[in-house]
Amino acid sequence: MQWTYFIYFAVAAAICWAAGALFAWREDGYRWAIAASCTGLLIFAAFIAGMWLSLERPPLRTMGETRLWYSFFLPAAGLVTYMRRRYKWILSFAVLLSLVFVCINLFKPEIHNKALMPALQSPWFAPHVIVYMIAYAVLGAATLAAVYLLARPAQGKQSQVMELCDSLVYVGLAFVTIGMLFGAIWAKAAWGHYWSWDPKETWAAATWMAYIIYIHFRLHHPSRHKAAMWLLVFGFLLLQICWFGVNYLPSAGNSVHVYG
Repeated sequence: MQWTYFIYFAVAAAICWAAGALFAWREDGYRWAIAASCTGLLIFAAFIAGMWLSLERPPLRTMGETRLWYSFFLPAAGLVTYMRRRYKWILSFAVLLSLVFVCINLFKPEIHNKALMPALQSPWFAPHVIVYMIAYAVLGAATLAAVYLLARPAQGKQSQVMELCDSLVYVGLAFVTIGMLFGAIWAKAAWGHYWSWDPKETWAAATWMAYIIYIHFRLHHPSRHKAAMWLLVFGFLLLQICWFGVNYLPSAGNSVHVYG
């Protein structure tokens, strides 16, 4: 599988996801929405699997490769949420955000080769990054729900949507915590210590704390929905810095997480 084939898989998956999002708005479209969305996920998963086989390593090294996983897990999170809560808009929003990252990969492809530096030749590499991508997707879905509420505050369903946000944050934070634990074990094997307050690790800790604060805020102030929504947006901004924004900070050059 070559990166040049990505456009064909991406377009096919995007058509299926868009069809699924449209079917979700029809009264009799529930099964069609699930079928179309799952077909899109299978097409996208086939490309990721093909890249994994051709590269002879997990496609997780470059930003473009991690965006592949995020583009996959985001509509997956939206689909699961739609199936459990029947919120039509969450599937549409998740697909839209996923397509943004697909387009970034189309217009700004990364360099992909089989080279993998020694630190990444670890059994913890794939689980650590994949778990984080799942967490980012789930927390992204929670942020989409928060933005939806901020944009449409008078819908009378704030409590229900906030319960959805809480559930997504619980799941997302659990995956973030597991990812951090995997990363600590990996760091011990690769560099001899579990934690070093590397710039990437520092922003990961800040992101983790932001969602802990959200949970505590919701427990003690359950009726303050707007403030909770803004906390979710703030947490997602920290997440973006942790994921790729840290690469553009002056301290990035001192990071052991630079794998160029």
